[in-house]
Amino acid sequence: MIQPPLSPINGERATQSQLYSINELDEYADFLEEIHSAAATQELPLDTALKECAPGQFEINLIHSDDALAACDSAVLLKRLIKGVALQHDFEATFMAKLYGDEAGNGTHVHISLLDKAGRNVFAAEDGDPLGTPELQRAVAGLLETMPASMGLLAPNLNSFKRFQPGLYVPMAPTWGYDNRSVAVRIPSGDNRARRIEHRVAGADVNPYLLMATLLAAIDHGLHRHLTPPPAITGNAYDQVAPSLTNSWRQALDLLERDEILAEALGPDFLRVFVANRRVERDQTMQSISKLEYDWYLRHV
Repeated sequence: MIQPPLSPINGERATQSQLYSINELDEYADFLEEIHSAAATQELPLDTALKECAPGQFEINLIHSDDALAACDSAVLLKRLIKGVALQHDFEATFMAKLYGDEAGNGTHVHISLLDKAGRNVFAAEDGDPLGTPELQRAVAGLLETMPASMGLLAPNLNSFKRFQPGLYVPMAPTWGYDNRSVAVRIPSGDNRARRIEHRVAGADVNPYLLMATLLAAIDHGLHRHLTPPPAITGNAYDQVAPSLTNSWRQALDLLERDEILAEALGPDFLRVFVANRRVERDQTMQSISKLEYDWYLRHV
């Protein structure tokens, strides 16, 4: 049975957790410091670490890069590094999208800005307007339009879809807003030169290369089609927009298979093989009967 780790300080197993807790960071300081040390040795651009909502759940950020492929490489290498360091501390690190049924899952949030040939951020308005530029609006529109079809890539496994539950800090619909953490696509506040888009949908189990290719294809679609997004959400998006992103693996694959935008960007041959493999995996999951099903149905139907 999967359980939270035993605290290195008091030996107790966490039954609850506090977001941004400094005390919990201190409890695991040796583990986190070794991650940073190993990352420095491998020249991985680590930034901050913070305590997240679920027991034993931490967030580690990578510093931005102007090389999308290098950023994906860093994400993959960091996962391997964390798993290796965890084993040395008698922990087991996982990047499953959903580990505990009643706790927040693990996501992969990507921050994206675009530079023109002169090195200027095309999302940043010259007058410093925090609403950004028309290019930012078009990029957002492209991400929202392709989001339903991209779910088969952003949530690639059976476990991925269990993360999409109300009230657990995961987007449930293609929404966007300014400095709003209840939406799928967020425009963070801060320095105008760093104006960017934060995409908040993918799980921690996503393939970083496919994630980046999907997001860039969606942004390119929005820019070239001069798309316009719906009004930005202010306030709690969960209270204003009904869930519409599918939590069905089969439906996600059907939507992905029919999508012309992603097929053109990723290549129809690749997409056909990807969907076929995932369908076989889904078929195999249908042959497995869970303990919950036995508990609910064995003696009652």
